[in-house]
Amino acid sequence: MIICKKINRQLSFSILLGLLFWCFNFDSIAQAKRKTPAFKIIAFFTARVEQAHISFVDEANSWFPATAKKYNFKYDTTSNWNNLNTEFLARYQVVMFLDTRPDDARQRAAFQKYMEQGGGWMGFHFSGFALTPSDFPQNWDWYHNQFLGSGSYAGNTWRPTSAILRVENSTHPATKNLPHIFSSAPNEWYRWENDLRTNPDISILLSIDSTSFPLGTGPKPSEIWHSGYYPEVWTNKKYKMIYFNMGHNDIDFENKTNKTLSSTFSSAVQNKLIIDGLLWLGSSRKP
Repeated sequence: MIICKKINRQLSFSILLGLLFWCFNFDSIAQAKRKTPAFKIIAFFTARVEQAHISFVDEANSWFPATAKKYNFKYDTTSNWNNLNTEFLARYQVVMFLDTRPDDARQRAAFQKYMEQGGGWMGFHFSGFALTPSDFPQNWDWYHNQFLGSGSYAGNTWRPTSAILRVENSTHPATKNLPHIFSSAPNEWYRWENDLRTNPDISILLSIDSTSFPLGTGPKPSEIWHSGYYPEVWTNKKYKMIYFNMGHNDIDFENKTNKTLSSTFSSAVQNKLIIDGLLWLGSSRKP
């Protein structure tokens, strides 16, 4: 009887140890899974052209890491555009252009290949800019005419102001959780050479609502929009991509302080648009 009790105690102790070991391993595995990012982003930036764009880059490189922790993705940045190569890009599911675009032919070829093989891309504001003649001429037809579809820059509003944006496609993953119209963060709004409505590959997600007019304060009359159709967020159905015209903060140029006067991430609804767009892009391609 005494021997049996000892055996039972030993078995119970062994079972208890086994259960504790299993629970510890299960919890460790669960924690490891939680820490493994669902996808990885690499954001390219220059941050040398205009204080308003630099301000946005600085803000983005603070806002996205905080958002990444909440939504379980990894956000890396680089200002070295030589990293825009096939080997480096293979580590990431999403590429971001925060303020400019590549000018080197090899970098451009690597990016085009990445996109044609199913990579994801999110671009902001100045990454869509092209104007001939300027420091950023339209000399990349695939990117500006086929990929973005917008062609060259054709004008803008001034001063940076909030706009009422209208959802044009409410079924897209980036917009399906948005109200039909909402107020954006302040921005300098672009118009384009090409009419994106005539391009069958382009799905316009948001445009300027007519209740925004007059939009801009000038002083030039051309910088105040009174009517017209202006798409500001869209995707190309041939690729996993989304372009946002947002990304130009208001700056105190008048008093020459260069102080930032607005935030691109001040609109909760606009932030929801960016986050849902990222989650859609991040689910599109596995390493």
